[in-house]
Amino acid sequence: MQNLVARAFFVVPTGMFRVLFVLVLLAHERRRVVHFNVTEHPTAAWTAQQVVEAFPWAEAPRSLLRDRDSIYGPLFRQRVRTMGIKEVKTAPRSPWQNPYVERLIGSIRRDCLNVCFRRARVNLDFPWPTVIRMQTTR
Repeated sequence: MQNLVARAFFVVPTGMFRVLFVLVLLAHERRRVVHFNVTEHPTAAWTAQQVVEAFPWAEAPRSLLRDRDSIYGPLFRQRVRTMGIKEVKTAPRSPWQNPYVERLIGSIRRDCLNVCFRRARVNLDFPWPTVIRMQTTR
């Protein structure tokens, strides 16, 4: 399928003073959102499961571009390795080394989340794939 997929987390503070973590996987070949999900408490097991859900069959990319966040623990690294995916880590505190996904996150924040009233998790259950598709095809 794809040669390189980038992944990143970003946070969304809600109006109820909660923090939601949003995970985004973006394929580089067409800058297409492959998978995203939301959680209040990300763990290495949850993050590893998201990779399996994003690439359920033999569709795994060759490489996965990610930052050096501690959420990518041994369980995550083992799951990725078993799927035959090579991890490519960016340098510490260097978001410019993952520009496509960082730009997508900026677009989501500016165009979607700043407009929405962030009262509850319901706002992230909105049909975001349609909105994201519109943002990435501009």
